[in-house]
Amino acid sequence: MKRMNFKKHLFLLVMVVAGLVDLKAQDKRPPNFIIILADDLGYGDLGSYGHPTIRTPHLDTLAQQGIRFTQFYVAANVCSPSRAGLLTGRLPVRTGVTGGLGVFFPHSATGLPTSEVTIAKALKAKGYSTGIVGKWHLGSKPQYLPNNYGFDEYFGIPYSNDMIPGNNNIPYPPLPLYHNSQVLETNPDQHQLTKRYTEASIDFIRTNKDKPFFLYYPNNAPHVPLYASNDFDGKSKRGLYGDVVQELDWSVGRIIQTLKGLKLDDNTFVLFLSDNGPWLTEKENGGSAGLLADGKASTYEGGMRVPAIGWWPGTIQPAVSTSLASSLDVLPTLLHWAGTPLPADRPLDGFDIGDLFTGKKESIREIFYYYNSDKLFAIRKGVWKANFTTHSGYNPKLPEPHDPPLIYNLENDPSEKYNIASTHPELVQEFKKLYAEQVEKVKPAPSELAKFEEGPVNEAFKALIKQREAQSKLKQD
Repeated sequence: MKRMNFKKHLFLLVMVVAGLVDLKAQDKRPPNFIIILADDLGYGDLGSYGHPTIRTPHLDTLAQQGIRFTQFYVAANVCSPSRAGLLTGRLPVRTGVTGGLGVFFPHSATGLPTSEVTIAKALKAKGYSTGIVGKWHLGSKPQYLPNNYGFDEYFGIPYSNDMIPGNNNIPYPPLPLYHNSQVLETNPDQHQLTKRYTEASIDFIRTNKDKPFFLYYPNNAPHVPLYASNDFDGKSKRGLYGDVVQELDWSVGRIIQTLKGLKLDDNTFVLFLSDNGPWLTEKENGGSAGLLADGKASTYEGGMRVPAIGWWPGTIQPAVSTSLASSLDVLPTLLHWAGTPLPADRPLDGFDIGDLFTGKKESIREIFYYYNSDKLFAIRKGVWKANFTTHSGYNPKLPEPHDPPLIYNLENDPSEKYNIASTHPELVQEFKKLYAEQVEKVKPAPSELAKFEEGPVNEAFKALIKQREAQSKLKQD
């Protein structure tokens, strides 16, 4: 009888403990997520990625404490399509953020289709507070502003900071600074924007510290025109570009300091990356892709391989990852960590790479497709890359097709200098097959970037395009 009582009490004790564990699991708050996106920052522009004179101590510390990727790619080589890919986990060719003038402009008639499921929309449905601070660049008409894509709070500018009255002789409207759907002011002092973005980001974190939150912080720096506040102007050995990057680094440091002060750091995943490669035609006002070829607007490595750092104390261990990864993988990863299902009614191009961040796996993604607008220019598989078409960023000459494709071993030759196609005919055939399959499988959606409102801005663009086409023809003749 005593033995049975002992067993009964033991059983009850086990059930109570199990119940407590289950309650604790249920009470465990989902992680917070912060994505910090730089604009036109090159692969070689941070200290942790080898820049000799730009000082980025806060980002370098994140890289030392977290995971620094050396082979991380964005979905596109210019702003709007890259941001669409990051937020939806889908190639821009699927969402129609291709064609036209390459990105959204103030006279664009549409934006990212509102039917798309963004990270913010999915997390908001899970109970997250969602906010965006900075540059949106996925549509500027009222129905295409961030609050229509799952963001509870929006503070920032709707498109690039160079889309200001008179630039390139285009009669742009005054640059608006928004809070949600209201314009707070026009033509804000851009010297102060990073400081204002930083404070808005910190306010969002503090306001939502007691519940799960997602903060998307796409600063417009270091996109030209360059502006640094008085605290950073003239402080970098790299000139004004370096000043701007160092202020961005300061901003990241302030956000991390806030997380630590609120004791949120152990339950917050922070991802820092750039939206595309450096704007090389801006010369000293643009950045550097380091040892990578070319930059922004190209499908060479310098156009689409970017610095990327993941940080989550206690979950992500210090590491340098040479694994292939992409901004397309962010949505599936965050949704998995949040415990919310992926959209089941549309194809995704990203993978859950949580096990890369945590070191449980060394490889998840094997293939990456490089699109230039809606055209497939190159494919990477493993260490190999095949360039079917090449075009240097903003080069007035026409893109150059290659048959057979140019093939490089990117781990031996990240600068794409040594074409080995002639000695690897089997790779040529394999990549041609992959190319045909991808083109057949993924059909371009109608272009949203080719839809414009009539008016002075559109007329000025038509004139500018004609002028540049004439100049290009003269150079080619």
